Amino acid sequence: MAQGTFSVAGRQVVVVGAARSGLAAAELLRRRGARVTLTESRPSFAESAALEAAGVRVETGGHQAATLAEADLVVVSPGVPLEQPVFEAARARGVEIIGELEMAWRWLKGKVIAVTGTKGKSTTTTLIGRMLSAAGRHVLVGGNIGVPISAQVEESTDRTLHVVEVSSFQLSTTTTFRPWVAVWLNLSDDHLDRHASFQEYGDAKARIFANQVPSDFAVVNADDPAVAKYSGQSFATRVWFSLTGKPNEGYVIDNGWIGRKTPSGFERLVPVGAVRLPGSHMLGNVIAATAAANLAGAAAGPMEQAVRGFAGLEHVMEPAGDIGKVRFVNDSKATNVGAARKSIESYDSRVVAIIGGRYKSGDLGELKGAMAGRGRAVVAIGEAAPRVEAAMAGALPVVRAASMAEAVARAYDAAGDEGVVLLAPACASFDWFSDYAERGRSFKEEVARLKARVEKS
Repeated sequence: MAQGTFSVAGRQVVVVGAARSGLAAAELLRRRGARVTLTESRPSFAESAALEAAGVRVETGGHQAATLAEADLVVVSPGVPLEQPVFEAARARGVEIIGELEMAWRWLKGKVIAVTGTKGKSTTTTLIGRMLSAAGRHVLVGGNIGVPISAQVEESTDRTLHVVEVSSFQLSTTTTFRPWVAVWLNLSDDHLDRHASFQEYGDAKARIFANQVPSDFAVVNADDPAVAKYSGQSFATRVWFSLTGKPNEGYVIDNGWIGRKTPSGFERLVPVGAVRLPGSHMLGNVIAATAAANLAGAAAGPMEQAVRGFAGLEHVMEPAGDIGKVRFVNDSKATNVGAARKSIESYDSRVVAIIGGRYKSGDLGELKGAMAGRGRAVVAIGEAAPRVEAAMAGALPVVRAASMAEAVARAYDAAGDEGVVLLAPACASFDWFSDYAERGRSFKEEVARLKARVEKS
């Protein structure tokens, strides 16, 4: 199917899931002439009345097999697992089942720069968007970060560059999605509560390359063997990026500069000194963003300007305040073991890590190695607290906390006169909070409360 030729006029389309992307998909489908039913597992949701007023039929309290079986097309939100009996009748009738990303892609007029990976997607996506905006391009940033792509279709022009964060869940429901520039940052255990295996998770990520052609670009982390291996399946022009400088060609660091190495020399693009983000993994994200933006036409000046003006995202290695010589850092978005390990390894010593939540997957024992030599203590929180204790056994002190307020207070006590208190949960947030953002805000609020008490005493 050619991009831009998709039509749903007069077709019966069922949208499954009333999260942000589902709502945006339903609204777009209705504007494009479809007869739309949106189904939601919750008994009610705030936006239902507005959808019905716009002509969308709403079903709540569960997804009905009969409704899906009558559809001409089913569009599934990323949070909805496809391995459910409710989809069987639709599949048996040959009904196409796609995700919101795939649907929106079919109507986009502009080119797509897509970013995936286990860690660093949001930071890299945002920075690419800032670089290209600084270069004077018409840029829309969205996808798994911020605005669903369905909400950007009407703004899309032939000059638009869509910079899109894409998750494994979104990619697993694509069939024709073809980014002009596809960036794959890294791959480690995550979401194995939804994916049947690490292989299945990696295969879903690899769909970012599935429909690319030689005129497209696959921007690949040369330092990640799994990503490098998967990239061999792509027909796109492969472009390496590396923090270690391993590849003979690609985007690397040389003598204090991020730049492009070619057989004829090294082109300086962004000085490393311009980077304001902490940790080597963050520097790797900047190299990847530089590669993607440069391939899309951004020159050195605008890219450096964007890097100098970017201090990072909320809940991603975010400074959360100081109490004396104890620093507090909010990395609530580190919801898997690999991300938490990178966070911990950003500091050389005196780390007190707050770890836990709802366990998803991965070996928490990896964090024991990361804390060795640099950690003072661990505060274990949430449902995963017993797992955290077992993983850290014999390495360093572990204390439990029954609330975020208690976790912050215990971590501050463990830090002593100087150190870093790091919220690096390695787990989902859904035991105590609605999402990682609420968890991060709670952490920052408790740090502010503790600071006020300490300074008052």
